[in-house]
Amino acid sequence: MPKTGPSPTDETVAVIPDEASQTFIDRFRGEVIHPDDQGYDNARQIWNGMIDKHPAIIARCTGVADVVEAVNFARDNELLVAVRGGGHNVAGTALCDGGIVIDLSEMNGIHVDPEDKTVRAGGGATLGDVDRETQVFGLATPLGVVSKTGIAGLTLNGGVGHLRRKHGLACDNLESVEIVTADGDVLRADHEQHEDLFWALRGGGGNLGIVTSFEYRLHEVGPDVFGLFVVYHGDNAVEVLERFREYAESASENASVIPFYLFVPDIEEFPEEAWGEPAVGIIGCYAGAIDDAEAEFRSLRSVTEPIIDFSGRMPYTELQMLLDADYPDGRRYYWKATYVDELTDDLLDFIVRHGEASPSTLSTVDLWNLDGAISTRSRDATAFWHRDKSFMLTFEANWDDPTMDDENVAWVREGIDEVRRLKVASGGYGNFPGFNEDPGRAIFGENYDRLVEVKNEYDPENLFHSNRYVAPDTGDD
Repeated sequence: MPKTGPSPTDETVAVIPDEASQTFIDRFRGEVIHPDDQGYDNARQIWNGMIDKHPAIIARCTGVADVVEAVNFARDNELLVAVRGGGHNVAGTALCDGGIVIDLSEMNGIHVDPEDKTVRAGGGATLGDVDRETQVFGLATPLGVVSKTGIAGLTLNGGVGHLRRKHGLACDNLESVEIVTADGDVLRADHEQHEDLFWALRGGGGNLGIVTSFEYRLHEVGPDVFGLFVVYHGDNAVEVLERFREYAESASENASVIPFYLFVPDIEEFPEEAWGEPAVGIIGCYAGAIDDAEAEFRSLRSVTEPIIDFSGRMPYTELQMLLDADYPDGRRYYWKATYVDELTDDLLDFIVRHGEASPSTLSTVDLWNLDGAISTRSRDATAFWHRDKSFMLTFEANWDDPTMDDENVAWVREGIDEVRRLKVASGGYGNFPGFNEDPGRAIFGENYDRLVEVKNEYDPENLFHSNRYVAPDTGDD
């Protein structure tokens, strides 16, 4: 598999004295994996099959003490650092070449307090881990839309999911975090302690330390919700998107909807005669009373005769896993996003035209309806900036053939570039980052300078810089 992503050629494997390495191994309780160890190749695999990096050390942490040891070891030996939570970031920031991967995947414990309606989750937990435990009590917190996604990267970059319009972003529901800083200190950051750090961690990308646990506010959701999932033939794509545009003007905040251009998958759930055909789907969730959902979504389910309509009452956990099969481990992924103020005719036509031109029938162009609870906070309330935008447009290239890497990456970049030339589009989203090639100000807007100030305070030597968005201010002109 060819190596893909930001070039690591400027990074070299640090020369670690044998004594320092042995001392670290002796003090570290978890597993330390080196390139010549059995299981190394499996240990360095992450979700995105495009990412083929070779760390010098993989340190699988069992608890906070291990994280502290790993951070101190990395800092003292000038190692390049990557942090692995769920390993689901599309840019592959969970790995690095020649440095240390501080792996939190075994730190995935969940504790629910149903009386206070909070949940504390380890930094290696996935949203599926959280949903499984919170739904025992009929509670949920807004996370993503694929259950194998790690909560850490998702939340630190904002986090849009099926509950976004009713309950906001994942980062909006954070009550506190436990974090190991570049100095090896363990801090609690919340609304009253280290408030500047807590502000920055809510949507600022996370390069300020290693968050070992997240405490979220919970809401009454489920165990059943109304899930929307209807698919129309591509011949009706513009008409469906126009209907969505009309619907979005008065949509209930209980409803979060995503129309997307796709090709019908070759699976038995769809009519065989439709396999491979261009299509437009609409997926969503109604977080209010299930009896009200039929009326809410009626216009979206009756544009024309659908290929199939899976909509109906379903367990919330089932809705959260509905897309899992579309994003298996090892497939190749390259995703980018921008925000949109208005759904013009030209934009809708472009979505269809560019979706149809995808070199892979596994790829999609998605249009996320935002507003609602996301927009009720001011743009400087957290580090997440783009709260005033009504929609997010994402280009998701998904494919299996390594020889098609260039064509699929180009398809995303060309789509993003064309849309960003329109007056209605701007900015980017840290969870759909390509290879983190966009400037930090595109992600964080006018919050960028404040993020640099927090970086100066908590990581002035830039130990944590995997996404490269926010660097400390060195004072150099």
